[in-house]
Parts: sequence; C-alpha cells; structure tokens
Amino acid sequence: MDDGSVYIDGEKYPLPEQVIKNIETIIGMQAQDVKSSPVHVRFLQRVAAVFGTANFLYLQLLFFAVWFGWSQWTGEATLPFGIPKYELKNQMLDTAALLIATGVLVHQTRQEKLAEQRSHLMLQINLLTEQKTAKLIALLEELRADMPILKNREDWEAELMQQATDPQAVLNILKENLEQTENEELATMIISDPQEKS
Repeated sequence: MDDGSVYIDGEKYPLPEQVIKNIETIIGMQAQDVKSSPVHVRFLQRVAAVFGTANFLYLQLLFFAVWFGWSQWTGEATLPFGIPKYELKNQMLDTAALLIATGVLVHQTRQEKLAEQRSHLMLQINLLTEQKTAKLIALLEELRADMPILKNREDWEAELMQQATDPQAVLNILKENLEQTENEELATMIISDPQEKS
C-alpha cells in the first residue's frame, strides 16, 4: 500500500489519496493510544490476547492429553514436579470448565476482531461520504458562480460545508472533550462524596 495501491488476489487497485490519509489517521490514533498506555496495561493486554487464541486452547488440550496419558502409563500417585495423577472422576469437570471457558474466550476474541474491522470500515465509509459530499457542494457552488442566470450571493454555510473535515482534528477535539468530561465527573464525585457521608 506504499504507492497508494492495494493488492487483492494479485491485482493492483489504486486508492484515492483521501483514503490513504484517513487510514494513516486511524493508524496514528491507535499507535498514540498504545504509546500513552502504561506498561502494565500493555503487558496485561498482551497476556489477555494470548489467552484468547486458538493456539492457547490447543496447548491446553495437549497438556491435558499428556497429563492423562502419563498418569495412565505410569500408574504412580504423583508425577514429576509433584503433579498429582490425573483422575477422570476428579478432574474431568474442572478440565471441561477450563476448556469451555477458553473456547468461549477464543470465540469472543474473534468476534471482537470482526466488530473492530466492521467499525473501521464504517468509519472509512463515513469519512469518504463526508469528503465526497464536501466535494459535491464545492462543485455546485462553482456551477452556481459560473451560471449567469443565477444571482451570485454569499452563502457562508455552503462555503463551510465544501471544506472536507480533517479526521485528525475531529479526533483531537473528541479526545479533549472526553478528557474534560471525565475530569468534571471525577470532580463532581469527589465534591459530592463528603456531602453524602454527613
């Protein structure tokens, strides 16, 4: 995608400059979000991401199969490292619960990725629609100015609407407003707490 094109099934499709700009804005926003997260939060997110993979589920299945097979093969009460013998009647329910929980987590992780892709697609479509609308308004204004039968007048609203919205500017404004709202809510909670206690 470096040259403004994307390859789908080996065929090259050019991307408009505005689409590339929108994608770069979204990637930049996500990268900034990751950078601003504390190290411990990033570590927890990575650990949680590993638990939500199919490979982790397969690793559990392999562990339980080896544990069960080793227990049946040796017949000893304990295995190396003090691991107790796997007994079907005692550990089967726990094993099933763990595997089911991991399976559900894998499914949820997959659904979350699909939802994120859909939301990115909808954001791209909305940004492109807004930018195309702005271009159409600009073309209509040019047409109105070029037609001698139409009265030439100042339309400040049309002038504003023909300028495409900068996604980065919108993101910055949203972030500032969200932070301000969170700070106000926190201040309200702190102020109202002592009154509730008295």
